[in-house]
This record gives sequence, structure tokens and C-alpha cells, in this order.
Amino acid sequence: MAPVEETMPRTTLAGRSKPGFVDHSFEPGALERFVATPATRLPDPTAYLLRDVERGEEFCGAVPDDAMEVIAQRGRTLLTIEEGTAMITQYPQVLVKNKCFSLGGSRCGDRRVPAIWISRNAPKLGWCWERNPHTWLGMASAGGRSPATGDTAG
Repeated sequence: MAPVEETMPRTTLAGRSKPGFVDHSFEPGALERFVATPATRLPDPTAYLLRDVERGEEFCGAVPDDAMEVIAQRGRTLLTIEEGTAMITQYPQVLVKNKCFSLGGSRCGDRRVPAIWISRNAPKLGWCWERNPHTWLGMASAGGRSPATGDTAG
């Protein structure tokens, strides 16, 4: 519900205090164009739960397009920028050197795939090309999304 420009500075690496940031390569207004893809199928966007989240380190070194195809074949869903930011806000220990992740659930209609990695000892939101592999970027996904019901019983 808060803009990514406001949420990234609230992130840190585990045991550190330096705030996360958005890379300068996002031109003005670009982040607003990165929205959940139709395949991502978000439930009520104000509150929902992600199930069985993985940072996708098995896809480190894979071409993002190929990783996204494998994840879809497995019946999993790609994480969005907002979900990735929320994950490292709540669980900063998931962002570690050489095990960072792309967020293919958010796209803007071009060849860029957003990703979160470590730069200058802080979390960084940037992007990479959909056909360029990086040895340190996996592809984050979840087993699914469930509407938040407020019911915490069983």
C-alpha cells in the first residue's frame, strides 16, 4: 500500500542498519509502471498471505525468461516488487551475498525484470534484462497467495 520508494529505505540486511535503496537506473515514474502481471493473479491487494516462499537460488545463473517458465510449469507464482520488499523487511536474513533474487511477478511491458540484491552493504532494488543470466540472482516465487481472513485458528 506504500510506494516502493518509501518501503525500500525501511529494509536492511540482517544484523545491519544501512537502509535499502532504489537504483538510479529507474527513470522518473518507472516504478509506478511495474505492476503485477496477469499471471500473478493477486487476491485483495490490501492484505493477503504468501505461502511457501522461495528466493529461487536454484535459478542463479539461469536466464530469467527460462526461470519464469520453469516456475510456471511447477504451478508456482512469481513474487512482485512489493512482495519482495515486504519479505526482506520481515525476514532480512533471506537476502544474502550471491543468493539474491529477481521479482518477475512485476513487469512494465519492456524487457526489464526487477530484482533485489546487495550493493554498498544494503538491499538494492534494481533491474536486469529478461535474457541476461546473473550468477547471483535467482527467481523468487511462492506456492500461492491466500486472502487474509483474520482467522488464525487451525
